[in-house]
Amino acid sequence: MTTQTWIITGASRGFGRALAESALAAGDHVVAAVRRPESVADLEAAHPDRCLVAKFDARDIVAAAGLVHDTLDRFGRLDVLVNNAGRPVVGAVEEVSDAQLRDLMDLHLFGPAALVRAALPAMRAQGAGTIVQMSSQGGRASFPGVSAYSASKFALEGWSEALAGEVAPFGIRVMIVEPSRFRTGFNGGDVLEFAEPSETYRDLLAGVRADMAGTDGRQEGDPGRAAEIIVSLAHSAEVPLRLPLGREAVERISGAYRRGLDEVERWAETARRADFEGVPASVRPI
Repeated sequence: MTTQTWIITGASRGFGRALAESALAAGDHVVAAVRRPESVADLEAAHPDRCLVAKFDARDIVAAAGLVHDTLDRFGRLDVLVNNAGRPVVGAVEEVSDAQLRDLMDLHLFGPAALVRAALPAMRAQGAGTIVQMSSQGGRASFPGVSAYSASKFALEGWSEALAGEVAPFGIRVMIVEPSRFRTGFNGGDVLEFAEPSETYRDLLAGVRADMAGTDGRQEGDPGRAAEIIVSLAHSAEVPLRLPLGREAVERISGAYRRGLDEVERWAETARRADFEGVPASVRPI
């Protein structure tokens, strides 16, 4: 198996940590991009020749170019970029502030976009590369209480789907990963953020808040197994554009597709009446 070089954001724990460990176990090089370098010092100590720890805030669009430069300077190439850093905010649309919404967009969209742009020239030059965008089942289907989180993941998925078509001619693949619930610390008290509850939505979202806060440590998903799947795919000849991870993700996302198709078909005749009479459908390049 050919040795690959990875950049993994948010590698201090959860999916990021599991991916770093799995890639190192496969003999790859890893740049662990984290806000707290001490959190992954053990990985660097165990693999001093193959692991580089970089202090990096995934929201810092200015620092993205430097991270890629340091990776190329140390290992000579960049094969896999994983935009993994993320966190949830729970609250009704009227409860989540502009600042909270913008912060999630910075973390889940603008930061990853800057890092991808910084990585693409090197990947194009070598004629190969894999970009792994860690989304969520909430990036394909939303529900009350998670509007801000889903908005940022929906945006990442739409951006990444367009990206996939643009970079495929250069040998670069894009894989959007859509996990269900995994034991990653995502639902931990130091990560999970709740908007201040209002009287209007307190009771309506009480179940959602309790469910999100109460599942930590009881999630059915195994981050180690998920990481092994992602690392194996990164080394394979083909990757899916979208990869649901976990049984719940498969069922929920499949259900969302079916409901969406049912709704399109239900309103299809009404929708078609919006066109000019007798004008043929436009010819698209894609």
